[in-house]
Amino acid sequence: MIPYTVNIKLAARTLTGTLNLQNKTAVDWGWQGLIAQGCHSSILIIDPKTSQTIQVLERHKANVVKVKWCRENYHHSLSAPYSLRLASADAAGKIIVWDVVSGTAHCEIQEHSKPIQDMDWLWTQDASRDLLLAVHPPNYIVLWNGDTGTKLWKKSYAENILSFSFDPFEPSNLALLTSEGIVFISDFSHSKPPGSGGKKVYIASPHASPAHTKPVPAVAPAPTGAKKALNKVKVLITNEKPTVEAVTLNADCLQLSYLPSKRNHMLLLYPREILILDLELSQTVGVVAIERSGVPFIQVIPCAQRDALFCLHENGCITLRVCRSTNAPDESGAATDPEQCVQELVYDLRSQCDAIRVTKTVRPYRMVICPVNENNAALAVSDGRVMLWELKAHVAKPALNPCSGLSPLYSPVAFCGSPLGQNQKKIQDLSLNTMIGQSLVLGADPPPGSPQQEVQLKFLLTGLLSGLPLPPFALRMCPPLTTKNINHYQPLLAVGTSNGSVLVYNLTSGLLHKDLSVHSCEVKGIEWVSLTSFLSFATSSPNNAGLVRNELQHVDLPTGRCFAFRGERGNDEPAIEMMKVSHLKQYLVVVFRDKPLELWDVRTGTLLREMAKSFPTVTALEWSPSHNLKSLKKKQMLAREAMARQTTLSDAEQSSVESSVISLLQDAESKSEGGGQAISAREHFVFTDTDGQVYHITVEGNMVKDGARIPPDGSMGSIACIAWKGDTLVLGDVDGNLNFWDLKARLSRGIPTHRGWVKKIRFAPGKGNQKLLVMYTDGAEVWDTKESDLVPGPVHSFVRVNMVSSLRIGRNVNYRILDIDWCTSDKVVLASDDGCIRVLEMAMKSASYRMDEQDLTDPVWCPYLLLPRAALTLKAFLLLQPWSGTFTMDISQVDYIEKDEIKGLIQEQLNSMSNDMKSVLQDPELNLLQRCLLVSRLFGDESDLQFWTVAAHYLQSFAQAHQLSLSVPEGQAPLEGTQTTPQGHLDICHDTLCESFYFQRFQLERVHLQEVKRSSYEHTKKCADQLLLLGQTDRAVQLLLETSADNPSYYCDSLKACLVTTITSSGPSQSTIKLVATNMIANGKLAEGVQLLCLIDKAADACRYLQTYGEWNRAAWLAKVRLNPAESSDVLKRWAEHLCSPQVNQKSKAILVLLSLGCFHKVGEMLHSMRYFDRAALFIEACLNFGVMEANDSSNKLISAAFVDYARLLRSLGLREGAAFWASRAGDAGEQLLEELFEGEEAVPVPEEEEEETEALENAE
Repeated sequence: MIPYTVNIKLAARTLTGTLNLQNKTAVDWGWQGLIAQGCHSSILIIDPKTSQTIQVLERHKANVVKVKWCRENYHHSLSAPYSLRLASADAAGKIIVWDVVSGTAHCEIQEHSKPIQDMDWLWTQDASRDLLLAVHPPNYIVLWNGDTGTKLWKKSYAENILSFSFDPFEPSNLALLTSEGIVFISDFSHSKPPGSGGKKVYIASPHASPAHTKPVPAVAPAPTGAKKALNKVKVLITNEKPTVEAVTLNADCLQLSYLPSKRNHMLLLYPREILILDLELSQTVGVVAIERSGVPFIQVIPCAQRDALFCLHENGCITLRVCRSTNAPDESGAATDPEQCVQELVYDLRSQCDAIRVTKTVRPYRMVICPVNENNAALAVSDGRVMLWELKAHVAKPALNPCSGLSPLYSPVAFCGSPLGQNQKKIQDLSLNTMIGQSLVLGADPPPGSPQQEVQLKFLLTGLLSGLPLPPFALRMCPPLTTKNINHYQPLLAVGTSNGSVLVYNLTSGLLHKDLSVHSCEVKGIEWVSLTSFLSFATSSPNNAGLVRNELQHVDLPTGRCFAFRGERGNDEPAIEMMKVSHLKQYLVVVFRDKPLELWDVRTGTLLREMAKSFPTVTALEWSPSHNLKSLKKKQMLAREAMARQTTLSDAEQSSVESSVISLLQDAESKSEGGGQAISAREHFVFTDTDGQVYHITVEGNMVKDGARIPPDGSMGSIACIAWKGDTLVLGDVDGNLNFWDLKARLSRGIPTHRGWVKKIRFAPGKGNQKLLVMYTDGAEVWDTKESDLVPGPVHSFVRVNMVSSLRIGRNVNYRILDIDWCTSDKVVLASDDGCIRVLEMAMKSASYRMDEQDLTDPVWCPYLLLPRAALTLKAFLLLQPWSGTFTMDISQVDYIEKDEIKGLIQEQLNSMSNDMKSVLQDPELNLLQRCLLVSRLFGDESDLQFWTVAAHYLQSFAQAHQLSLSVPEGQAPLEGTQTTPQGHLDICHDTLCESFYFQRFQLERVHLQEVKRSSYEHTKKCADQLLLLGQTDRAVQLLLETSADNPSYYCDSLKACLVTTITSSGPSQSTIKLVATNMIANGKLAEGVQLLCLIDKAADACRYLQTYGEWNRAAWLAKVRLNPAESSDVLKRWAEHLCSPQVNQKSKAILVLLSLGCFHKVGEMLHSMRYFDRAALFIEACLNFGVMEANDSSNKLISAAFVDYARLLRSLGLREGAAFWASRAGDAGEQLLEELFEGEEAVPVPEEEEEETEALENAE
């Protein structure tokens, strides 16, 4: 067993409970790998891998309604480090941007005082990563600088805005979901507010739309319950305001999101179906409907890596639906006519997790998925639970009943973008795209290579965080730390709950230690009788006679054994008001509402005395901290009795009575040293009755003696509580007065706090620590009673008392305090009605804590917690260790100059990795590209991940073309026939970066789908236009001839059909058409002109015109679908230049475009000029490895510059060996750096290991 080390310093922390309804949408999973969740006015930061709360942020005064992690889509360096930034918004309209590690606020933003409806960080700009867009009710969108809190612009709209969604492919597109429909904004920019009011569209149901002449082909046999939904498949988006009955469709639209897996698609979520819209056509192209008996949706998250949807249902079940491959052959085995094949996008249910038990108080709120891997989901439940589900792929047995209709899913043959080596280790469930392969497109052959494995997906519950139950709570901290118990002490807090269970938390880690179901009704109080056992009592609700069932249980923590302490007693009697255990844990007093108190022996569990009926009603009671032992001389006892007889007669004025009484008490308690045999110890307690009279009672064995009685103090009301420590006794009354008695100096002092009823008083633990915590109905205070200073003069000497801190509802907090206790000598613990329990410093300021000071039970992999420099060192260490023969996971084995403390933190991070990940990273088969991809996944580095995914794909595909000795000119994609890489092609989520042949097929399929779905003349016209651009003239002519004779465009369309069929390639007709096209373009009819140019195979000119008029995306699209590689490459290069221009500033996008063209030298130069030294050096190294870049005179300059700069970067991080390795390969420039690195070390003997390494380096040179 691990020896238990005591952490005496407890961190301030918050234990959270159930969520508020306003917290429903406040949950987010960031690229950084952590989940943020709003709970009342706090924000929890959860690590999903170890399922523990690692930070609680407190600064909001109102309920948190939205949280959003900052994106990580920028290159990280010392000036732009890995940092945890989070924006949170509350119901009072305040937005706070946090530095999560330190728990401090970067800036606070306030515009209005209404709840923020939605917010998100901008993702586009290379230059600025701080911009935050927020919806301020009812109808404003405001762009903020999240670093400084300044407002950049504000724009209002006609309708109330509910939420928004950014287009993941086009930064200038934004869609707002409003109360009446959808507003599309196409000129969104960070520099100025959108100019127009956007394009408003209304969602109309089909019967409101004009009927179209073409009969609609019936959809493949639909599931029985979805018939009603099929009417909605024809839902179309109109620009006219719909009629009354049509509006209802928009009223229950729950969510709108762009699909990140393919361009220009959007989903709309309704309780019983999901509509997939193609925005080019403004038409539904797919629907996911729920059968009549099915459970309605509440949320859906579209994936980027595959065309798949995570759906959350009202019963807390998460389902995964994957888009069906369109080229799946039907049962006959023969591929059918493409037009008949594509009916609509179908999303097949591939996996679902278990539902939860939904009750009035327990319902699912929100789901979030991991943005890096998209194979983990977390579900936030209203009772404060967070359930962590992981998607697992396992090899499927061939289906017994192939008629189930689902085409099989295959796992890809590659790992991290490269084909798997012979004995290479891989992580099967690394991410969604390593678990299931691409869905195949019409006419595309399945990728060649090894036979694919068929897989099935399953959800596995891998973690569960549970919160506190609903308040009220009863708190009691275990006995304090002493020198005697230091070796086995655990700071345990017992929390009694309203449902009868007692939760025991370990405050070192903040984790639940035990959850004990002890009672059947609300727990009212807990008292510890040792470090590992406690007594707790609960009372049921009263019957007609006002009697209740009392439960008093003794609980032993290690065994969990519980027994009824009062035996058979407890049915139909007055309620227990309180119980108090004596200081030596020998005796227990149980006080009832309308019944005399009982005195019990804790050790034997026997009743010592039940007081007589005439016994006074107890209002407050406390045991004395001092205790006498039997061995005291009889003389002392006699003296005490004599004094007691004297003072009961004394009847003088108030103050003199008081002082003499106090002296009496003080003598009665004269200290006895040594706490020998517990059996013989005598203990005392004091209590007050309803008149305020103080009684003093001595208990010894089974003898109970009545001692002194002190008359009430006229300035005090009815006494509500007493606390006693050392020589100080404090009384609190129902009017908010505190009376401090100093027993040694025989003084007293009353302090009116004007705070109303004093509910509880508790002294802090620790010898000589005279601080006390007082609880009122409206808050709490900490007071310090110093040793009294005798003030010279008359009798009016005072006890010195001063207030340390105060907490009041409405003034500095917005929650009511339910219970209090001390957890250490300088920290208090408060339970509040917002369902939280807070451990606070004495100042009682709710504060977040520094995450790096946390004492976590399980180490957390999160490089963002390290210092910026250390995080970059860790990354460099994982990326490459070429200077040693083997790959190590021990940082102490490399020459790394840094403080031991930081080294230790880096080593902790390395140790916290999973064993699978460690073995893959140490696998010599893992190539450089795979390593870069894996590390960017580990770090959640969006920009790295995107770069290396595209780079790995095209480096390998160009390398393969080279091997087949096809000299592909730089800047030109290899031809279709050479595409034999096992991974086939880039996923369509990369849009125009994909190979042309694949992109073309995808667009053709999309047009076929649009054609099936069209339901108005507008749609048909758009389809015909698309077909003409794609070169499908025959089909376009058919559509043009469909126009009905009463349509105003009938004549025009008929002529166009004639033109298309009769175009000959004779010179004159071509030049006429070209002339007409250029005139059209000059007169503002760009689309029509481009169409004519495409008809005469002048698509390259068309692209040039599109680019001239700023239609860059359209030009890239056209180049991909119509041009030969050389022409297409020119168009895309011009686009890349445009992206690099300062006004666009999207160099990272330009780099990706150049990668897809194979301009590797240019990419290397750009990376180096942008000062991305690590990425540039590793990329050039990969190019050299794959033979797509040769070390010749032209490239040597770039190679040495990149290598030497990376070496300098490594030197600045303290990694000397790495710096030496890269410098040694950088030619002359590197030699100078090598000298600097090892100057003054020539005489130092080199250890054997290093000698081998230097030899290896020389060989490498």
